[in-house]
Amino acid sequence: MATPKIVLFYVFTPLPDPEAVRLWQHTLAQSLGLKGRVIVSKDGINATLGGDIDEVKAYVRATKSYEPFRKADIKWSNGQGDDFPRLSVKVRPELVTFGTTDEITVTTDGVQGGGVHLGPGALHKLLDERGDEVVFFDGRNAMEAQIGKFRDAIVPDTETTRDFIAEIESGKYDDLKDKPVVTYCTGGIRCEVLSVLMKNRGFDEVYQLEGGIVRYGETFGNTGYWDGSLYVFDKRMHVEFGEGAESIGHCVECGTRTPEFVNCANLECRKQYLRCAECTAAGLQPECTDCAEDPALAEAAAG
Repeated sequence: MATPKIVLFYVFTPLPDPEAVRLWQHTLAQSLGLKGRVIVSKDGINATLGGDIDEVKAYVRATKSYEPFRKADIKWSNGQGDDFPRLSVKVRPELVTFGTTDEITVTTDGVQGGGVHLGPGALHKLLDERGDEVVFFDGRNAMEAQIGKFRDAIVPDTETTRDFIAEIESGKYDDLKDKPVVTYCTGGIRCEVLSVLMKNRGFDEVYQLEGGIVRYGETFGNTGYWDGSLYVFDKRMHVEFGEGAESIGHCVECGTRTPEFVNCANLECRKQYLRCAECTAAGLQPECTDCAEDPALAEAAAG
């Protein structure tokens, strides 16, 4: 593979025949030798695909030739080659699984009733004007924030996207309901829904970072309000936005700063946790903290 590239994009738009779109997308991506994941629903498409730059460009051209996807905001990044194990194209009830299909209304203009979209420059303008009033609210799973997040961001206690409803209804964030809250996530899609859910539950002034962390990092690199590395769902596992980025994650064994996630050796667990390259090479801390602290789980890991 000469120049591996990865593209990330989503479009919220009504699709009368999601299965037909799935078949078209699968045939298109497969014919170009691309791998990755595409989710299609009645509300649009969410895709992350990788391959050689020429084939990826051909895929993007063909996808954007379909009128509902014409304005897709394509986010490009450098791949490593074979970044995904396979191609998966599926129809799902939701593009992002919050479990709240009854709360979301999608038109040709996208998700209705969500937060105000802020590009990276507009976000900085808001911060200049409102200062410490502004609260960053992480729309990702808590694990992802271990290696990078916006400065002083609130990170909800979530393992899956479905956990967000219980979190924002728990009362622990009620003091934010009259503050400017900026939701953010990897590429922006989760915030399209999360901002609606928060507004529906009494958060008055909700914003969402347009283009997500990816677009912000492209714009400001390491000079803005983002600290650390970005967790990504492919073989790379993490990316940085320029030289000198220092992860905020720490190795569970030695405490060294690291963005490196590994899987627990316990095949019944396989939870991801942080372990630096040196400790990995030395065979230290083969299990996650939970399994290491539980003799029964550790025994299962040992086989």
